[in-house]
Amino acid sequence: MKKLLTLVTIAVMLCACKQSGNSTQDNNPTSDSLATMTIKYATGFTVRDSGDVRLVEVGKKDRFALVHSADVAVPAGYTRVKVPIERTICMTALQLSNFTILDAHDVVKGITGTKNLYDQDILARVKDGRIVKIGMEGEFDTELVLAANPDVIFISPSKRGGYDAIKETGITLIPHLGYKELDPLGQAEWIKFVGMFIGKEREAAAIFAGIEQRYNALKAKAANVKTRPTVTSGEMHYGNWHAVGGKNYLAQIFRDAGADYVITDDETSGEDLEFEKMYALSANADYWRILNSYPGEFSYDALKASEPRNEMLKAFKEKKVIYCNMKQTPYYEIAPVKPDVLLKDFVAIFHPELVEPDYRPTFYRLLR
Repeated sequence: MKKLLTLVTIAVMLCACKQSGNSTQDNNPTSDSLATMTIKYATGFTVRDSGDVRLVEVGKKDRFALVHSADVAVPAGYTRVKVPIERTICMTALQLSNFTILDAHDVVKGITGTKNLYDQDILARVKDGRIVKIGMEGEFDTELVLAANPDVIFISPSKRGGYDAIKETGITLIPHLGYKELDPLGQAEWIKFVGMFIGKEREAAAIFAGIEQRYNALKAKAANVKTRPTVTSGEMHYGNWHAVGGKNYLAQIFRDAGADYVITDDETSGEDLEFEKMYALSANADYWRILNSYPGEFSYDALKASEPRNEMLKAFKEKKVIYCNMKQTPYYEIAPVKPDVLLKDFVAIFHPELVEPDYRPTFYRLLR
């Protein structure tokens, strides 16, 4: 009997300790979420915890102290941000993709515009006024910015800028540098960055873990292919061919999919080239990737009509153009957080034997 009572007592004590431990974590969400926050691929931000404060550094000069209580002291040189935020403005579709995959459209109260936006929920929110359009970079409407009443604004520093007027409102500006990431997984990992601000750290970490696992598993398969086709990208617009750089995240996806991009030494995100120069690089490429917003059904006839010299390329002649229409697919607003899906689309084209026979592409498919 004594032995039985002793066992019961121990069980009760263990249960109490376990409940106490859960209670401590629940009362200190900052500590709990910090324990799961690791950055593996993104290079544009770093995270470290200091007691009840999460210290986030973006780029080389922006530093933020994320706190759950206004009473918590923050280190000198850091801008205090009380989290989770409830209202914000997104400046780019890439930023918006982070909120979309985290099921957090309710937090978005303003965007710059709806050009190339396909997401029906976002469009509905703009239509009924839940999300306001604040204007494009360099031409922001500060009255609309204030009407959105954001806790913070996620910005995308660029040449056009135009943030001085917004700075005068006193609203904290948070740089989102996902567009600078050269690694597809690095760009996708910015969902963790947004997750920290909106209180969805665990969801962001879990979603990214799935993306990472699927991407790397397929990448490993493609690494063993015996033949690697070549691929070019872009098309002529206003007299120039805009080509992504050799170190661009898309070029990396090509390589991870078992293909070789025709540009290898350009470390920029992209550049505008004359047709002759791009033709010299692309004439014999096995595949040609094109992304545009063509009204209606794009075709080889339309591609030739836009630039007669296009028919000179091998990929055109052999009908190996890889195509995505942004009017029919939410590309920029979701693809940044789905590099695993992008990779699979390309693998299905370059090496169809590596994917299931009934695979249906999400973004890119061969143009028929």
